[in-house]
Amino acid sequence: MSAEILRVHPDEPQPDRIDYIVSCLKKGDLVAMPTDTFYGLAVDPVNLRAVEQIYQLKSRQKHKPLSLLIANVSQAFQIARDIDVSFDRLADKFWPGPLTIIVRAGTRLPLRSTANTGNVALRVPDAAIPRAVVEKFGLPITATAANLQGASECTHAACVRDQIGDRVPLIVDGGPTGRALPTTIVDLSLGPGRWMILREGAIPTHEIVMVLER
Repeated sequence: MSAEILRVHPDEPQPDRIDYIVSCLKKGDLVAMPTDTFYGLAVDPVNLRAVEQIYQLKSRQKHKPLSLLIANVSQAFQIARDIDVSFDRLADKFWPGPLTIIVRAGTRLPLRSTANTGNVALRVPDAAIPRAVVEKFGLPITATAANLQGASECTHAACVRDQIGDRVPLIVDGGPTGRALPTTIVDLSLGPGRWMILREGAIPTHEIVMVLER
């Protein structure tokens, strides 16, 4: 199998092409598409067969949950619980953008989609294509990097094709991504008022600290 390559305008995604991408997700297909950091692997997070395909493709450890892309902050309240003022501050300051926030998952997500942790990692990407897909799909989509374990992350579609083009049915070519650094990850699932920076990425640690400790 060789992946279909679908060109989509990065700033003004064509509605008919977004419809096609969504139809593939509804079938349970894996779709590689650009975000504002790297190309990611998108599936329907409540389709456990599709979720399992990502773990197999990436040889990903079963206890590591997949991050999800959402279209806007309000969508976070539909799939998460126990969201507090720390979440509001980070989302107001850094979304859309390269910040992943880990919070407690609500009951709408299957436990398997959280890698049985009960947590979910969310972000609103500063990229029009995935936001348009999420809005049309009506659900978040997964966003783990579209690369093989041990290989470099991809900032353009040709890299995805070369690494996994024989293992995904569709690659959305939206041109190069805007950044070459991963997202910064902040864990807010530890309890009220508690937080931890798990990874420093495109957003420096001191900027996170300034927002949370003001």
